[in-house]
Amino acid sequence: MAELTLVEAVNRALTHEMERDEDVIVLGEDVGVNGGVFRATNGLLSRFGGDRVLDTPLAEGAIAGAAVGMAAMGLKPVAEIQFSGFIYPTIDQIVNHASRLRNRTCGRLTCPLVLRSPCGAGIHAPEHHSESPEAMFAHIPGVRVVIPSSPARAYGLLLASIRDPDPVVFLEPTRLYRLFREEFADDGEALPLDTCFVLREGKDATLVSWGAATHEATAAADALAREGIYAELIDVATLKPLDFETILRSVQKTGRCVIVHEAPKTGGFGAEIAARICEQAIYSLLAPISRVAGYDVVVPLSRLEKQFMPSVERIASAVRTVMENS
Repeated sequence: MAELTLVEAVNRALTHEMERDEDVIVLGEDVGVNGGVFRATNGLLSRFGGDRVLDTPLAEGAIAGAAVGMAAMGLKPVAEIQFSGFIYPTIDQIVNHASRLRNRTCGRLTCPLVLRSPCGAGIHAPEHHSESPEAMFAHIPGVRVVIPSSPARAYGLLLASIRDPDPVVFLEPTRLYRLFREEFADDGEALPLDTCFVLREGKDATLVSWGAATHEATAAADALAREGIYAELIDVATLKPLDFETILRSVQKTGRCVIVHEAPKTGGFGAEIAARICEQAIYSLLAPISRVAGYDVVVPLSRLEKQFMPSVERIASAVRTVMENS
């Protein structure tokens, strides 16, 4: 059993899959000689050579376009975008080509590419290095959106993403890269995509989160338990397609729901989950749904970064409020 950080888990998953399948290609800025801006691809060039680990020019649109072409021709490219704030030039290729290749060719071609990128705030980075664009990608039909919140889930979900025949946007919470270690087997076992993970059972409220914010939600659930409030904690992990059944069962059990995410609140994916709960479980609710999210501003620089991200205190306070409003 290996005890690894999240970034090491990403590296192990890439290594395992490149050994298993010679069609897997890694490409991006500095992924070869330098081993990636966060070292996620460290050692891959020396192990697999320059034909399979490609340093590209500083051109995110070209990286995504090349990946689409490779995927259409039968390869399995894993493209890295150094920071999610630089991911926007890839949108044209993802929306207009990757997401609809299967539909456009009546199933003759698929597009098995993975677009990897660090995401989120918390490392005191400047503008364009702290974005949380998951809702934007989740709006694109034909694209899976995955955000792991632990090393074990990063490993298993990345394996599954590479093996998936359709495009996957794989967002890696930057501040979790080296935050903690987790023990798991480096055995090539993939985790299921499109499945939520129930991290903690509870009876009083449902906490729904994903990515880095899952850790503040966990700490909030710990604090609430000491007060006698037992929250069920769900890590969404795959936002698109959404395993709503797991969330629905939990809300029907607890009657209360607080959704936590780091992206700005307006138009965030929490709004989609809240809307579905209202459509399918409104008579199970004992209190209005609450969202704890980032604010509708550009992610601030380091001095105000913590005020932007959902804190343990804000999450716990939201749960206490839904309890009081019941």
